[in-house]
Amino acid sequence: MPTAETFRALKPGPVLVGEDTWTLTVHDLGILRVPSGRLEACDPFVNLGEGAVVDIPPGDHPVRVTVADVSDEQDGSHLREAYLSVVLTDGEAVSLGTATGADQTLEDGEWLAVGVDAGTVGFVDAEAVRAAMPADDWYEGVFDNGTDDSWFSLMDSAEHLIAGSANIVMPAATAGENVVLAHSGWGDGVYPVLSTLDGDGRLLAIHIDLLVVGEDEDDDEDDDELEEDGDGDGDGAQPVKRGLLARLLGRQ
Repeated sequence: MPTAETFRALKPGPVLVGEDTWTLTVHDLGILRVPSGRLEACDPFVNLGEGAVVDIPPGDHPVRVTVADVSDEQDGSHLREAYLSVVLTDGEAVSLGTATGADQTLEDGEWLAVGVDAGTVGFVDAEAVRAAMPADDWYEGVFDNGTDDSWFSLMDSAEHLIAGSANIVMPAATAGENVVLAHSGWGDGVYPVLSTLDGDGRLLAIHIDLLVVGEDEDDDEDDDELEEDGDGDGDGAQPVKRGLLARLLGRQ
């Protein structure tokens, strides 16, 4: 797992990655409504309503995406999303931890992760999906329905927020239930869900680390395994061992 010193979510400016210096920028994606206090991290086009669930204070929380300029010229011609973050309170992050739900126990060296198969990650209130998404086919009816309001169109629109991200009220919402989406860095893979804390241990934010910045120090461990929670109750968190993440990523 990265350390607090190497973790750069929500920290704009230059960062050294290998032998390259990249520039990070942070973009506001608006508010995410989480009245249940059960925050789901998922690939919204593949497993919306079935992702990893962590406990946070109920309420409306800002979401921000940290984007890395990975171009050789540092001219903004090649951008990759590095972190998607739900901000719970202001403060200085001094430690990094795993994010878990109240009913989850992780072994040493494990953390929750999001499996991505559509190049996208998102945050949503886990309790809102059943009530605020329609009963019919989501792909043709919601995700790619040929309108400017389809989820694909909004993610591609630089006028909505920024190209590659979106904040979308779900179709059957009655109280503003929404989902916040972003492209997943280098693409499909398995990405850890982490928390930052201040010096008093107060939870500051929940992050999906898209593994654009920093390296997996245990990359050469070949005997680690991915364990998947198959209880099918919507808390389908995937505990992931150190060293496995980089091997699972289909970097492009």
